[in-house]
This record gives sequence, C-alpha cells and structure tokens, in this order.
Amino acid sequence: MQLQLPKVISGTSLLGNLYKEMAHEDKREIVKAYIQASTDTPLFDSAGKYGAGLALESLGKCLKELGIPQNKVLISNKLAWVRKPLVTPEPTFEKGIWHNLKHDAEQQISYNGILRCFEEGNELLGNYAAQLVSVHDPDEYLAAATSESDYQKRYDDILEAYRALTDLKSKGVVAGVGIGAKDWRSIEKIAKDVSLDWVMIANSYTIYHHPKELVDFVASLHQQNISVINSAVFHGGFLMGSDYFNYTQLDRNNPGHQHYYHWRDKFNSLCAEYNIEPPAAAIYFGLHVPGVKSIALNSSNPKRVQHNIEMANAEIPAAFWQRMKEEQLIDINYPHL
Repeated sequence: MQLQLPKVISGTSLLGNLYKEMAHEDKREIVKAYIQASTDTPLFDSAGKYGAGLALESLGKCLKELGIPQNKVLISNKLAWVRKPLVTPEPTFEKGIWHNLKHDAEQQISYNGILRCFEEGNELLGNYAAQLVSVHDPDEYLAAATSESDYQKRYDDILEAYRALTDLKSKGVVAGVGIGAKDWRSIEKIAKDVSLDWVMIANSYTIYHHPKELVDFVASLHQQNISVINSAVFHGGFLMGSDYFNYTQLDRNNPGHQHYYHWRDKFNSLCAEYNIEPPAAAIYFGLHVPGVKSIALNSSNPKRVQHNIEMANAEIPAAFWQRMKEEQLIDINYPHL
C-alpha cells in the first residue's frame, strides 16, 4: 500500500538558521501558518543536519507552544548527523550557510549510529517523534570515498543503517522508511537493495533541470507504489530571485555563472508575458510528473506559506509550456504538460 502524503510538505531547513539567523517568534509563525493552511495532516520534513539539530529543536518547541497534539502532525527526520560541541568559529559541515549555531555536527552512518541519530532527533523534538525516517544524503557519503574499498565500506554502512530503520518499522516505532538525496543515481542504486516506502529527490527534477533518465526512474518508483517527494525545486532559492544556487553563492558578473542568470531572466520574462508567478510555474512543473505525490517547500515568510499551498493547486496554460519549449527553457517534450 502506498504511503499517503500531503500535496505540500513543509521543509524546515530555515528553522536551523540556513542563510540567516531567524528569531524564534518568526519560526513559530511559519510553523503556525503551514498548519493553518494545510488541508491534510501537516508533514514537516527535517534533519539532524539542519543547523546541527536546531531545526528539530525549534520545530518541537514551536509545535508545543502552538498546542498541536502529537497525533495531528507528521514529522520526517532525515538521519545521518548528531550534535557535537562547537569548538571552532563556525560549524565544520557546510561552511558559510548556517548562522549563529551553538553546536557542531558529525556524521553517524551505521546500524548503531543511525539509531543514535533517531533517538537524538526525538529528544530534540521534545514532545514529538518522527514517524518517517531515512538516511540523509547517502550520495554525499559515497562521494567522499577515497578508494574502491572505502566506497564499498561506506555502501555497507548505508545498508546497515537501513537495516536499523527497517527494524524500527517492523517494531511499529516508525510508519515509513525512505531516502533523500541530491544525486538521484544513488537513490536508484540503494533502492535495488533496500525496501523503501518513499523517496525524496532534491535539486534534481526542476523546471531548470529535468533529465529524461530521472523521469523514467520516477515512473519506475510509481509502478512499485513508492511515493516520490520533489524537493528544492527552486534550486536553493535561485529561481525565486536569490543569488544562491543549490547552496552555492553565484555572481551575475562572473562569466562562469552568467548562463544561470540568462536562463532565469528569460524564464521571468516569459512568466510576466503570461501573468504567471515564476514560483507557481516551478511548483507546477515539479509536481506534474507521473509518480510525484508531494512537493516540499520552504518559506522564511509566514505570509507566503498560504500562498505556496495555493500555488501548488494553480493551473498553468498549455500555451505557456509550449513557449517554454520553443524558447528551449525546458528540454523534453513532456506529454503531461
């Protein structure tokens, strides 16, 4: 039976002070806005890596302050990182993008390590617990291999981590086991060895980047009744006007970055011609591929949360997509657009 997920899932990386420090009151308003706008049971997607546990901690605190019953909210925790003391000026992971953290984090991918991640995550959530679990960014873990033997050891670590998560599910501790990664090829590899309930692809299938091989893979997951969540469809905010693309800061004046801005300028111009909001087009594209059940969205502005959910239900005229094809802004002649 396929896992039932809401159409729009709330990301929580911003609750971990991604890109900037955010006041707790503002975080609470974002959580409140998503819950109020949700027509299904709200689902928050978080991870121990987000702000070295700050996102989980903030989410649990916000939910408690808002008086949300435990059985009225779903939480997904992507596991692989646990807290450690901060002894350097900034955290040692993903330098430059997390702000004013009080802790550092270290990777723990193994049978016991992933259980430690799960236990710590629930401790940080306080009165709440994660019902959906996964191994976070196994693609990055594999990419760090220094040799073929190291790669195999790391892959074995991942399989052991999933053995632990499968044990949690068999005991009824969690409702579903999944995977989240930016490199969808790693998901494809792991899915052959692990039974999954859901898959989250990040920075992979977007209006800017959408390889045909990935579309086919999503279709194969759909045939296996594995729910697919599409995440980071704005490429870390770039398609919304930010200078960050997949967590890397770009510069319009840098010749090596100008093709990103050229694409965005043409896209924005075409959206304006059809009176379409650029994020609405990006969301529509990210949702309308056979097999994708949900889209994960982040917002630093509580006033935009309701609008994000409305955009997920917006209709985009076929003429717009035809122009996108003619302007070579999308690569493949998708029959469903």
